[in-house]
Amino acid sequence: MSDVWLARRLKKVTNRQQDHRDPFQRDRARVMHSASFRRLQSKTQVMGSGQSDFYRTRLTHSLEAAQIGSGITAQLRYKFPELCNALFPTSDSLIETICLAHDIGHPPFGHGGEIALNYMMRDHGGFEGNGQTLRIVARLETFSEHFGMNLTRRTLLGLMKYPQLLETLSKEIKPTRVGNFRQLKANEWHPAKGLYRDDQDIIDWILEPLSQADRTLFQSMSCHSIGSQNLRLQDKNTHHKTRFKSLDCSIMELADDIAYGIHDLEDAIVTKVVNRDDFDREVIKKLQQIDDVWLQEYSMTLTDKLFSDHHHLQKDAIGGLVNYLITAIKLTDLNEQDDINFSEPLLRYNATLSASTAEALKIFKDFVYFYVIKLTSLQRLEYRGQQIVMELFEALSSDPNRLLPSNSAKRWQQAIDNKTNSQRIIADYIAGMTDDYATRLYQSLFNAHGASDYQLN
Repeated sequence: MSDVWLARRLKKVTNRQQDHRDPFQRDRARVMHSASFRRLQSKTQVMGSGQSDFYRTRLTHSLEAAQIGSGITAQLRYKFPELCNALFPTSDSLIETICLAHDIGHPPFGHGGEIALNYMMRDHGGFEGNGQTLRIVARLETFSEHFGMNLTRRTLLGLMKYPQLLETLSKEIKPTRVGNFRQLKANEWHPAKGLYRDDQDIIDWILEPLSQADRTLFQSMSCHSIGSQNLRLQDKNTHHKTRFKSLDCSIMELADDIAYGIHDLEDAIVTKVVNRDDFDREVIKKLQQIDDVWLQEYSMTLTDKLFSDHHHLQKDAIGGLVNYLITAIKLTDLNEQDDINFSEPLLRYNATLSASTAEALKIFKDFVYFYVIKLTSLQRLEYRGQQIVMELFEALSSDPNRLLPSNSAKRWQQAIDNKTNSQRIIADYIAGMTDDYATRLYQSLFNAHGASDYQLN
């Protein structure tokens, strides 16, 4: 591996006596010992955080994604030994680090919090969870004075899920701002998926080793069809999407999708949020139509196992599905496509699923989305969290020096003095909150009977 991908922005790193870890093991330790990683234990994954001690949180989801990421890497090493020896470090620490850190930037209350912050930041660069992740690990965490966790360049590249600026990807026709927060329609304020202009220096440093041709291609966007006036109008109402991810990021995304589509389904089944009739109709029936003999046979008994009162049968069924997906992953050379010609190997190769296996995973993900996430009771919780975040942002931005904790107030004042984006500091503070912390702060500010001794620091 080229030393350029092992570099850190802060070159002077403390050398501790008899420390034999490789650079990515050090990266993993910094993620696991960070405050932002610990806070994931009280942030909503799918089911509401704090409603039950059984539900997965952002923390347990990230741990499962890291385990799956290790499994994917093991499969790739077995299938493509020579290529993987050239592409990967000897340990699994790199992929585990990226998977552990991938959700660190997500705010309280899931997508409700993300929508709320994007709305409040609509005139100040927007907000998006993946962009916030990069900002936290590369700027905000306290392992260094100015460079966050000071992770290796390759780890940061793996966390750059959408390598283009948020404002470049955002739809041209902006929705109308609302007169009252309670009237905000969530589907109008979903952010595009990208990075902040405030972090352009971080982006430039990560992509510095790439040739201009590679960087331009890597940051390119998917094309929309604009053959008619109607389609042109539709295009302006749609966010753009980036086309490419690095090799490490492609593994993390697959691990994330498998954890979401399969493990999060387990929460919904065990807690009886979904029923077997819906599962048979929306999952089993569709799986049976996929041209995959093993999947067709396995799905015949899947409902009975997953909805059984015998938990060992549920675990066996979940484990079989995860193994089916992991073992189907392969390395794909993107340069085999006509319009792609990456010279950097970390961009040239991606981990991919076959078409039939990807279709199966999508069936599970869609089921979780439409029958769990879109459940009215969960949407009401998300709406409540959305209101809390917007009210907090409005209050804190009214008098930041008075209401922000001392460290954040100092950063806000520095942004004012340097004529940089001071609103981003308020978004940083709220995004770092857990669901419980945000709720308690809201009560302390707006509830006459809220705790008067509540500590802001």
